[in-house]
Amino acid sequence: MAQLKAISSCSPTSLAFQVPKRESLQFNDKVSCPRKLSSASELVARTSELHGHAVATISNGSKITKFRKNQVIQAVLQSNREMEISEATKGSGLRGKLNKVVLAYSGGLDTSVIVPWLRENYGCDVVCFTADVGQGVGELEGLEAKAKASGASQLVVKDLKEEFVRDFIFPCLRAGAIYERKYLLGTSMARPVIAKAMVDIAKEVGADAVAHGCTGKGNDQVRFELTFFALNPKLNVVAPWREWDITGREDAIEYAKKHNVPVPVTKKSIYSRDRNLWHLSHEGDILEDPANEPKKDMYMLTVDPEEAPDKPEYIEIGIESGLPVSVNGKVLSPASLLTELNEIGGKHGIGRIDMVENRLVGMKSRGVYETPGGTILFEAVQGLESLTIDRESMQLKDSLALKYAELVYAGRWFDPLRESMDAFMEKITETTTGSVTLKLYKGSVSVASRKSPYSLYRQDISSFESSQIYDQADAAGFIRLYGLPMRVRSMLKQGM
Repeated sequence: MAQLKAISSCSPTSLAFQVPKRESLQFNDKVSCPRKLSSASELVARTSELHGHAVATISNGSKITKFRKNQVIQAVLQSNREMEISEATKGSGLRGKLNKVVLAYSGGLDTSVIVPWLRENYGCDVVCFTADVGQGVGELEGLEAKAKASGASQLVVKDLKEEFVRDFIFPCLRAGAIYERKYLLGTSMARPVIAKAMVDIAKEVGADAVAHGCTGKGNDQVRFELTFFALNPKLNVVAPWREWDITGREDAIEYAKKHNVPVPVTKKSIYSRDRNLWHLSHEGDILEDPANEPKKDMYMLTVDPEEAPDKPEYIEIGIESGLPVSVNGKVLSPASLLTELNEIGGKHGIGRIDMVENRLVGMKSRGVYETPGGTILFEAVQGLESLTIDRESMQLKDSLALKYAELVYAGRWFDPLRESMDAFMEKITETTTGSVTLKLYKGSVSVASRKSPYSLYRQDISSFESSQIYDQADAAGFIRLYGLPMRVRSMLKQGM
């Protein structure tokens, strides 16, 4: 029986046959490899031309195994995927060096394509992770089947709604954090809670890397990766949109078909949307031109204020130490409270914002946001603060709120500076306890009444009636002293 020895030049898997040099592949029941075969399938085809009972030797590092002809073909077929990965992962960087990656997964086209792309280009196991932050039940249906069909080894889903509202939304609410006068930071707050959970999952499954589907033009890539850096700097980060050749939806669909990835059959929205328990954002299509008014059918959480009920609705929000705890006297968990206010605010057309903002990466972008419950809560908290916080403290709080919002927008949630400011916000609002009654009417929300056991407002002092505490005659001396610098400056100019 002819003996065949492995020579490394015959194929990427070191599967080879050594015989006397001949032009023909088949010669006296032997197989030669005069050149490197272009693919595993070609090798299998040529091997099938053998007559008799040829034996092949497969060399894999220090291990050498002998197979008969049919076994050779089987081994080549089994190693086909490994050969493709071996070829693709050659090069610099992390390719070929990762063992397991946790991918932020939504089940849409982009993240479905990322799964096989990671396997093909990095040769790694992929664990998909989906965070439930209130994006809706429909967004979570069938995800496990989709993930595994795309090539993931498993899908991990975590309900983060309560943590999201309690530990991320409410601190921003207490701080009064609003980015560039309007944006209530819906997406900005969601990314760190998702990224934090990914770090935890990576530890649980033994992953050495994390990956996300953020583009290289947006803010979210920064928010994810700064959280990874802060919580586990040893984790490697893969961002396919900054590496691959896929440039759009059509490219992604072709890649999906080529790799037998089930393409989502749902109708593609003309808008780019992000939804969670706090808000729903809209970008793209006609919104890319700031001169275009949003179409009425674009909105999903709020009715058109013109079509809202003709009768106003009054609701009471209970607040303890700057944080909401109840609606109309009913104590609710953070997520449940926000869910109820979203429904109430939505039917009155509350919380629509249309703005052009400055992205962290330097460009301007136009976005439309729906934040019904959040808009109600901001009005309530600030209404109560007018009773419980003095002027100097409020001015400092408002100035810090600008920086707080900037840090959150920029993805620096776990920055010591934000955490330090949060300690101040917690302290300064510890007496912001009481209740606020709000009037909701056709897109507007206003404070109707507010009360607190720690109110600094004294009717006996503020009243126009006479008071024993405040003597109006004292104002004359106060004005003279307070205005002394201005008076001296004026005297200098006039030569007095």
